[in-house]
Amino acid sequence: MQKTQLMLALAIAGFSASALATNGMVSHGTGIKHKAMGGVGAAYVSGAMSGASNPASMAVVGKSMEVGVDIFAPDRNTSITGNGAGFNMSMHANEDSNFLIPEFAYNTMLDANKSLGIVVYGNGGMNTSYPDRIAAFGTSKAGIDLAQMFIAPTMSIKLNEQHSVGASMNLAYQRFKASGLENFNNAAQTSAVGSVTNNGYDDATGFGVRLGWLGQVSPTVSVGAFYQTETNMSKFDKYKGLFAEQGNLDIPSMYGLGISVKASPKTTVAVDVQQINYSDVKAMSNPLGPVSAFGVLSKTLGTDNGAGFGWRDMTVFKIGVEHQLNNDLTLRAGWNYARQPIPNGETFFNLLAPGVVEQHLTLGASWKTAGGEWNVSYMHAFEKEVLGSGSVPAGFGAGEANLKMSQDALGVSYSWKM
Repeated sequence: MQKTQLMLALAIAGFSASALATNGMVSHGTGIKHKAMGGVGAAYVSGAMSGASNPASMAVVGKSMEVGVDIFAPDRNTSITGNGAGFNMSMHANEDSNFLIPEFAYNTMLDANKSLGIVVYGNGGMNTSYPDRIAAFGTSKAGIDLAQMFIAPTMSIKLNEQHSVGASMNLAYQRFKASGLENFNNAAQTSAVGSVTNNGYDDATGFGVRLGWLGQVSPTVSVGAFYQTETNMSKFDKYKGLFAEQGNLDIPSMYGLGISVKASPKTTVAVDVQQINYSDVKAMSNPLGPVSAFGVLSKTLGTDNGAGFGWRDMTVFKIGVEHQLNNDLTLRAGWNYARQPIPNGETFFNLLAPGVVEQHLTLGASWKTAGGEWNVSYMHAFEKEVLGSGSVPAGFGAGEANLKMSQDALGVSYSWKM
């Protein structure tokens, strides 16, 4: 038990400044094996980290543990063109360029049919760190840093030999800071002057629930489903003048379905469809709204219906393949696609949050050792550019705000049965 406590402490302590994401602000998958297969996890079961995707899997994996880390490297580039107020610019947002995203899972069996475990992982987030100011926004270096972590106690029960159900209590932590937004820190733009920018980090906590079902419908076919409630978070008091609803930034609800097929004794193919409901969160989904000729927002920042990032809901498609090459080596590959969430007309405010990648290629492998298994994953999110369409309001000089992003991630974990 001391070893379990040590691993959990290390995972939490290793939670770094930012846990970034690829499906908008949500990770493309959780667990190194799952990440190597495009993020599938509703019906694909690989070990204790599978509980982060589908809590029902914990009754299937048995007594086990996994600890790992992902090194995430996004490349963010933005520009403003055709602006009549002198705000034209072209900059990268990569002053902070590499991020560590830890993960940890432990599961034990209470009896032959019931399991109890815990999963700790970076759920998602967003980071931009510009080397200079964005003149349209303010006078200091611009950027935001949002990180989210889940600590998820999980219970799962086998209903019979074919079906199991599970539930996780998502105990969520997130922290946020913003800088370089001085032009919005006045009574004309915000309901809370002084709570918009350059206030350092603020913390928020909250909770939600994830439910799952896993069914073995034939000797070679498994199906699964999960639903995660909106995670209700405490408010960012230091930024109550930036986010709608006085600093409220909940984590959106999501749900998914999946199927896993044993195509041959050594090959498994899994497919998931996942829905992410950014419309749950006003700070994410509210549009910027009309802007006066003097550059004053009609949707005052921080109010119940304040200006936001205008993000759409996302439907994510995932496919993964696993092949056991021999007794010690297993290979994995996957693909993950979703239309990016930012409309062309909402790119201006999203200079701070250019989460526009759509297509992800993933690869990975596992090597068995005497005591457990080493797992690695690699993800490349192909470069995606979103050109603004009338996105810079006339009150800010008009023109277009353009967003471009690509990403790479390399992860490693060690898992073992207990």
